Amino acid sequence: MDAIERRIVAFTASAHGLVHTYELSIPILLTVWIAEFSTTAATLGAVVTVGYGLFGVGALPAGVVVDRFGSKPVILACLLGMAGSFLLVGAAPTLPVLALALGVWGVTASVYHPAGLALLSTAVDRRGTALGYHGIGGNLGIALGPLAAVLLLVAFDWRIVAALLTLPALLVAGYGYTVDVETALARTADDSPGDGSDGDDGSRAAADGGVVRSLARVVGDTRTLLTLGFGLVLLFVTFSGLYYRTFLTFLPDLLGDALGGFAGGLDGLGPAGPGGASFDLGRYLYVAVLLVGVPGQYLGGRIADRMPPERGLVALMTVLVVLALSFVAATGALWSFLLVSGLLGVALFTVQPLSQATVAAYTPPGSRGLSFGYTYLAIFGVGSLGAGLAGFVLTVAGRRELFVVLAGLAACGVLVALAVGRFGTARD
Repeated sequence: MDAIERRIVAFTASAHGLVHTYELSIPILLTVWIAEFSTTAATLGAVVTVGYGLFGVGALPAGVVVDRFGSKPVILACLLGMAGSFLLVGAAPTLPVLALALGVWGVTASVYHPAGLALLSTAVDRRGTALGYHGIGGNLGIALGPLAAVLLLVAFDWRIVAALLTLPALLVAGYGYTVDVETALARTADDSPGDGSDGDDGSRAAADGGVVRSLARVVGDTRTLLTLGFGLVLLFVTFSGLYYRTFLTFLPDLLGDALGGFAGGLDGLGPAGPGGASFDLGRYLYVAVLLVGVPGQYLGGRIADRMPPERGLVALMTVLVVLALSFVAATGALWSFLLVSGLLGVALFTVQPLSQATVAAYTPPGSRGLSFGYTYLAIFGVGSLGAGLAGFVLTVAGRRELFVVLAGLAACGVLVALAVGRFGTARD
């Protein structure tokens, strides 16, 4: 890659990391919001579902916006919108305002994946390498973003923490403004065949008649995608997304409660912070669970190279069933609790590359972008209902019942993955 391409990769990888920084810092702040707003887990779960739902639902129409206006302005708008939303989070006096702020975050964050992936696929010649760095940026945001929130809460009030979290987005937006995307796009357009099929990511839709023609193309490509195999894949990623969101949303609280039950009072060690809570080891264990998910992503990619991805998904979802059913029992001893928590983190993120490989296998190459739009809609859109589901189960039942529900979701995933292999027809 030349200097311009490296700057594009640095810009998109940084933005990708920030999207997931905010996404997975919300559960950390949620541990403070329950006390701050004197509410129940069910109510707060519903509030968080607003933001997470829009994060998924917006991914599909975002593709049309990217086609119309180009990737760079959309990514810049995403970064500025996320920064503004977290300023509003920090200023929120009531739950409705907090829900509004999280909704703004969801809408602005939802446009990133279509925009970032479109830019990398059109402006960088070595796409595989660029996408690899892009994935690393996302994984770093998944792990280090929540860690930053945890450490800041030890020293500052949560409202100040929310405001401080806006600074990286503003810095990356400033850097992105200086990145010369147009030169790279013009060069790749010159190198592409002269049939007009591979222009830059903003001109093609305009030449075809703008948003109306883009929407018509979406409808036509959707008809191409609608096969039994792809429908089953979408059903699978829906169950996978529900498991992901149900498990992660209240995980810091669940881990903190479990650690607090061990002899010696592990929970609450250390100094109290202005963030409204003591030094909570559950938050650090939450970060550790996300960190062990990083090698899980690598493991999932290796498995996908060695066997049909749907077979790997059957095995991984079976593991998630067993781990969910084992979690409550594992809290009887510290070593077993830490072991099961770590294995859950590895297995949860190992599923992701296998899911992406399955989507690719059951969709035609020409409709791959739209297929991932529908995939993100299912994972983050429908999957966002997991936040409300987790809050409801914790309010009306308890921790044991929540993990039974998680096991049920994973079991449904096993059945659907089996159906994909049995009834679906690979198209790539």
